[in-house]
Amino acid sequence: MEPSLHLVPAASNAGSISIASTANSLGLHDAMRFGTRSLAADVAPKHPLQNRLEGWEATRENLDLTLQRNMFGIHAPVRQLMERQLVSQKPSTVSFNTGFTKPSNVHLDILLGKDEIIDTDDVLTDRVLTAEVGDFHRAMENKLRML
Repeated sequence: MEPSLHLVPAASNAGSISIASTANSLGLHDAMRFGTRSLAADVAPKHPLQNRLEGWEATRENLDLTLQRNMFGIHAPVRQLMERQLVSQKPSTVSFNTGFTKPSNVHLDILLGKDEIIDTDDVLTDRVLTAEVGDFHRAMENKLRML
Protein backbone atom coordinates (compact mmCIF):
# COMPACT_ATOMS: atom_id res chain seq x y z
CA MET A 1 0.00 0.00 0.00
CA GLU A 2 1.17 3.50 -0.65
CA PRO A 3 1.56 5.82 2.34
CA SER A 4 -1.62 7.67 3.22
CA LEU A 5 -3.14 9.47 6.18
CA HIS A 6 -6.68 8.11 5.81
CA LEU A 7 -8.40 7.39 9.11
CA VAL A 8 -11.08 5.12 7.66
CA PRO A 9 -10.97 2.86 4.63
CA ALA A 10 -12.43 4.12 1.39
CA ALA A 11 -15.69 2.64 0.20
CA SER A 12 -14.85 -0.03 -2.34
CA ASN A 13 -17.13 -1.69 -4.82
CA ALA A 14 -15.65 -4.87 -6.24
CA GLY A 15 -17.60 -5.46 -9.42
CA SER A 16 -15.63 -8.33 -10.90
CA ILE A 17 -14.81 -11.80 -9.63
CA SER A 18 -12.61 -14.63 -10.80
CA ILE A 19 -12.53 -18.38 -10.37
CA ALA A 20 -8.75 -18.51 -10.69
CA SER A 21 -8.32 -19.43 -7.02
CA THR A 22 -10.78 -22.34 -7.22
CA ALA A 23 -10.04 -23.57 -10.75
CA ASN A 24 -8.87 -27.09 -11.54
CA SER A 25 -6.41 -28.09 -14.29
CA LEU A 26 -9.07 -27.54 -16.96
CA GLY A 27 -9.79 -24.00 -15.79
CA LEU A 28 -13.22 -24.81 -14.36
CA HIS A 29 -14.47 -24.29 -10.82
CA ASP A 30 -13.64 -27.37 -8.72
CA ALA A 31 -16.90 -28.05 -6.87
CA MET A 32 -15.58 -31.21 -5.19
CA ARG A 33 -12.85 -29.33 -3.32
CA PHE A 34 -14.37 -25.87 -2.87
CA GLY A 35 -18.10 -26.61 -2.85
CA THR A 36 -20.77 -25.08 -5.00
CA ARG A 37 -20.44 -21.44 -5.85
CA SER A 38 -22.98 -18.82 -6.75
CA LEU A 39 -21.50 -16.13 -8.96
CA ALA A 40 -24.58 -13.98 -8.40
CA ALA A 41 -23.93 -14.00 -4.63
CA ASP A 42 -20.25 -13.15 -5.17
CA VAL A 43 -21.05 -10.18 -7.42
CA ALA A 44 -23.93 -8.89 -5.29
CA PRO A 45 -23.00 -5.66 -3.53
CA LYS A 46 -22.21 -5.86 0.15
CA HIS A 47 -23.27 -3.37 2.75
CA PRO A 48 -20.96 -0.31 2.77
CA LEU A 49 -20.16 -0.83 6.45
CA GLN A 50 -19.01 -4.39 5.74
CA ASN A 51 -16.71 -3.12 2.99
CA ARG A 52 -15.18 -0.60 5.37
CA LEU A 53 -14.75 -3.13 8.17
CA GLU A 54 -12.91 -5.53 5.85
CA GLY A 55 -10.28 -2.90 5.13
CA TRP A 56 -10.14 -1.42 8.63
CA GLU A 57 -7.02 -3.19 9.94
CA ALA A 58 -5.01 -2.56 6.76
CA THR A 59 -5.93 1.14 6.78
CA ARG A 60 -5.01 1.56 10.46
CA GLU A 61 -1.69 -0.23 9.93
CA ASN A 62 -0.95 1.92 6.89
CA LEU A 63 -1.74 5.06 8.91
CA ASP A 64 0.53 3.98 11.77
CA LEU A 65 3.42 3.19 9.43
CA THR A 66 2.96 6.48 7.56
CA LEU A 67 2.97 8.47 10.80
CA GLN A 68 6.12 6.66 11.92
CA ARG A 69 7.74 7.41 8.60
CA ASN A 70 6.87 11.11 8.83
CA MET A 71 8.09 11.42 12.43
CA PHE A 72 11.16 9.18 12.57
CA GLY A 73 12.19 8.57 8.97
CA ILE A 74 12.00 5.55 6.70
CA HIS A 75 13.95 3.29 9.07
CA ALA A 76 11.16 3.09 11.69
CA PRO A 77 8.44 1.43 9.59
CA VAL A 78 11.01 -0.76 7.82
CA ARG A 79 12.36 -1.98 11.14
CA GLN A 80 8.90 -2.62 12.55
CA LEU A 81 7.83 -4.57 9.47
CA MET A 82 11.06 -6.59 9.64
CA GLU A 83 10.46 -7.40 13.32
CA ARG A 84 6.87 -8.44 12.58
CA GLN A 85 8.02 -10.71 9.77
CA LEU A 86 10.69 -12.35 11.92
CA VAL A 87 8.36 -12.91 14.85
CA SER A 88 5.48 -14.22 12.72
CA GLN A 89 7.59 -16.96 11.11
CA LYS A 90 7.23 -19.37 14.03
CA PRO A 91 4.59 -19.07 16.73
CA SER A 92 5.92 -19.76 20.20
CA THR A 93 4.41 -22.33 22.51
CA VAL A 94 3.64 -20.99 25.95
CA SER A 95 4.69 -23.68 28.39
CA PHE A 96 5.63 -23.77 32.03
CA ASN A 97 6.63 -27.46 32.01
CA THR A 98 3.19 -28.43 33.22
CA GLY A 99 2.00 -30.14 30.08
CA PHE A 100 -0.44 -27.35 29.24
CA THR A 101 0.59 -25.70 26.01
CA LYS A 102 -1.19 -23.41 23.63
CA PRO A 103 0.37 -22.21 20.40
CA SER A 104 0.29 -18.44 20.35
CA ASN A 105 2.29 -15.54 19.09
CA VAL A 106 2.50 -13.18 22.03
CA HIS A 107 5.48 -11.36 20.50
CA LEU A 108 3.51 -10.48 17.37
CA ASP A 109 0.56 -9.34 19.47
CA ILE A 110 2.88 -6.97 21.35
CA LEU A 111 4.36 -5.57 18.14
CA LEU A 112 0.87 -5.05 16.66
CA GLY A 113 -0.42 -3.45 19.87
CA LYS A 114 -2.99 -6.20 20.43
CA ASP A 115 -1.55 -7.49 23.69
CA GLU A 116 -4.23 -5.76 25.79
CA ILE A 117 -7.17 -6.73 23.58
CA ILE A 118 -9.26 -9.85 24.16
CA ASP A 119 -10.58 -10.97 20.80
CA THR A 120 -12.76 -13.90 19.77
CA ASP A 121 -9.62 -15.72 18.59
CA ASP A 122 -8.32 -15.65 22.15
CA VAL A 123 -11.46 -17.14 23.65
CA LEU A 124 -12.88 -19.37 20.93
CA THR A 125 -9.91 -21.52 19.99
CA ASP A 126 -9.89 -24.71 17.98
CA ARG A 127 -9.59 -27.79 20.18
CA VAL A 128 -7.09 -29.30 17.76
CA LEU A 129 -4.66 -26.43 18.35
CA THR A 130 -4.77 -26.63 22.14
CA ALA A 131 -3.24 -29.40 24.17
CA GLU A 132 -5.32 -31.87 26.08
CA VAL A 133 -6.42 -30.32 29.35
CA GLY A 134 -5.47 -32.45 32.32
CA ASP A 135 -5.40 -32.01 36.07
CA PHE A 136 -3.57 -28.73 36.62
CA HIS A 137 -3.09 -29.24 40.35
CA ARG A 138 -1.53 -32.68 39.87
CA ALA A 139 0.81 -31.30 37.22
CA MET A 140 1.95 -28.52 39.56
CA GLU A 141 2.46 -31.01 42.40
CA ASN A 142 4.58 -33.15 40.10
CA LYS A 143 6.56 -30.12 38.97
CA LEU A 144 7.23 -28.95 42.51
CA ARG A 145 7.81 -32.54 43.71
CA MET A 146 5.13 -32.33 46.36
CA LEU A 147 3.89 -35.90 45.82
